[in-house]
Amino acid sequence: MTEPTLFQGSTEPLAARMRPRTLDQFLGQEHLLGPGKALGELIRRGDVGSCIFWGPPGSGKTTLARIIANYTERHFEPFSAVTEGVPRVREIVKDADERLKYQGQGTILFCDEIHRFNRAQQDAFLPWVENGIITLIGATTENPSFELTGALLSRCRVFVLEPLTDEHIRTVITRALEQAESGKGEAGRVLHQDAIELLVQHAQGDARRALNTLEATLKHVHASPVPLPASPDVIRQVLEKPLPVYDKSGEQHYNLISALHKAIRGSDVNGALYWLARMLAGGEDPLYLARRLVRIAIEDIGLADPRALSVAIAAKDAYHFLGTPEGELALAEAAVYLATAPKSNRVYAAFGAAQAAAEQHPAEPVPLHIRNAPTPLMKELGYGAGYKYAFDAPEAYLPQEYLPEALRDQRWYQPSEFGYEKTVKERMDWWEKLKMDMLK
Repeated sequence: MTEPTLFQGSTEPLAARMRPRTLDQFLGQEHLLGPGKALGELIRRGDVGSCIFWGPPGSGKTTLARIIANYTERHFEPFSAVTEGVPRVREIVKDADERLKYQGQGTILFCDEIHRFNRAQQDAFLPWVENGIITLIGATTENPSFELTGALLSRCRVFVLEPLTDEHIRTVITRALEQAESGKGEAGRVLHQDAIELLVQHAQGDARRALNTLEATLKHVHASPVPLPASPDVIRQVLEKPLPVYDKSGEQHYNLISALHKAIRGSDVNGALYWLARMLAGGEDPLYLARRLVRIAIEDIGLADPRALSVAIAAKDAYHFLGTPEGELALAEAAVYLATAPKSNRVYAAFGAAQAAAEQHPAEPVPLHIRNAPTPLMKELGYGAGYKYAFDAPEAYLPQEYLPEALRDQRWYQPSEFGYEKTVKERMDWWEKLKMDMLK
């Protein structure tokens, strides 16, 4: 087989060689670059200031920064916060200052992974951004409001990039295959359409990942006696196992655990199972998930089903005993139980109100009649005087006050009509009726 021209005359990765050079070639981010959209208009006018691109890997952050440099006729200076530090920034700024003075050309300093800089390193950009020596374009996969300083954010516009759609990824792959075939438009000659769809699925919205796996596939096809067009089975021999899009320490962690919690609160069993499986597949600590399930049992189910807490604790213990993968099924069982249980946040809300009352009244004295009186002096002072022993009544209930004077008649806990809490409400109503009858 003749080697595809895609590999001839260049040592650059395919992803670098296929990088778009113009806005017309750029795929995705229509919400930023479409007609009348802010960023697209700024680029076309050549009037882009310092900004932050926040988006997932392979969404086009670096490519878009290079396109901006082309449209604004500025020098493009790439920089990675992973491998370089502030001393290198100072060198770039010095060169940028001379370029501006003697050539009249501005400089775009593109800082990839800008969130890797600590706060002091980020603040080092401020004077150079303010005096206009450089235009800073920072790229990050992390939420800027968590990872970047307020001073830097106040000087930069933040643009949020979205993952590419399957249609975008399909176009990226087709373009690369057509180039491999010397522009003959015969993308289907090398890969079967089903194989292309497998590559699209594997990419998970990441153009760089799509092109890297395509490059590995084409090399495999060239080196092996593979019938063309290559089938999906051939692709599976090349592809590594697709990894879920998940970062245990970043925003994805908080997004996915929020999705799991809200799916269970919303009684959506399938959503609960999916987000639980996603986090486990992404390498999340199962005991962290077990702790969240316990919290959900307390916060969102409460006394509507008192067994929910026992089930969640049992799932934690089962995982601790069995480990992975068997113990993960216990977490799934708990997630299903919690999702299908009756819901009530009345205890959660009541305790929150009680905490607020404790903060507002932190020194209220305990009523004398419910104080302990272990010494004669305390009895003389009235400790315990007038206390009514509930079991002296046939109903094991005698009305009396248990709150400080300032908080009398507070009713923080109001049980719902769902699950076991309905029984609790009936019992509380019965006690209230007894109280009214006894006080007549």
